[in-house]
Amino acid sequence: MFKALFTSATGMKGQQLLVDTISNNLANINTSGFKKSQVAFEDLLYEMLVTPGTEAAEGFEIPTGLQVGSGSKVTSTAKVFTQGAPINTGNQLDVAIQGKGFFRVSLPDGTYAYTRDGGFKLNSSGQLVNNEGYVISPGISIPTDATDVSIGIDGNVNVLVGSEGTMTNVGQLEMHDFINPAGLKAMGGNLYQETIASGTAISGTAGADGLGELMQGFLEGSNVDAVTELVGLILAQRAYEINSRAIRTSDEMLSTINGIT
Repeated sequence: MFKALFTSATGMKGQQLLVDTISNNLANINTSGFKKSQVAFEDLLYEMLVTPGTEAAEGFEIPTGLQVGSGSKVTSTAKVFTQGAPINTGNQLDVAIQGKGFFRVSLPDGTYAYTRDGGFKLNSSGQLVNNEGYVISPGISIPTDATDVSIGIDGNVNVLVGSEGTMTNVGQLEMHDFINPAGLKAMGGNLYQETIASGTAISGTAGADGLGELMQGFLEGSNVDAVTELVGLILAQRAYEINSRAIRTSDEMLSTINGIT
């Protein structure tokens, strides 16, 4: 019964973390480029009371044995990089990725971060930046007198200066991908950093080498499905209640034992 108390406690801790994760998913249901997290569980060590295959009598073996588990634990919260729905904004500097890939930005410390959020802006120098003000890498500058900006599906950025003339190329949005995107470190601010688990960033061109195409005037919506998350929230709540009931039952059994005189 003492074992049941601790076993059920591990279940309650796991369900609490699941609720925390679902809450974060729901809180970011309107965050551009947000990718939901998925919790993975595994069972803990088993107490082997009788080993399967133990000889019960000469020529006879116990077929299943006797093993008692110690509960469960959360092993990971992995990001799920499924495609989010495109949202039409009509903004010339908004770009959605249709398929695999990330944009890269330069951080103040000289390192790089990666994002699926293509809601770009211009800073005071005319450089293309993200919502946090980090410059897109490689850098792209838009002339102050540009009257039109065109971003192709391959990431080429062309501008029109004045009411007449031809479009001039000012750079290209470079795409990046990882062997294991789920291994990226989430920094907040719609940014990720590469880790040993994610592998090194692989650079390429949008629409080529398996990378997604770009859509100007759109943003990629969150891939969080409210109905699925709410169902998961209900299941987590019920699992939490059942584990707490197991603790209460164990406590009542201990009280009964203590009451025996």
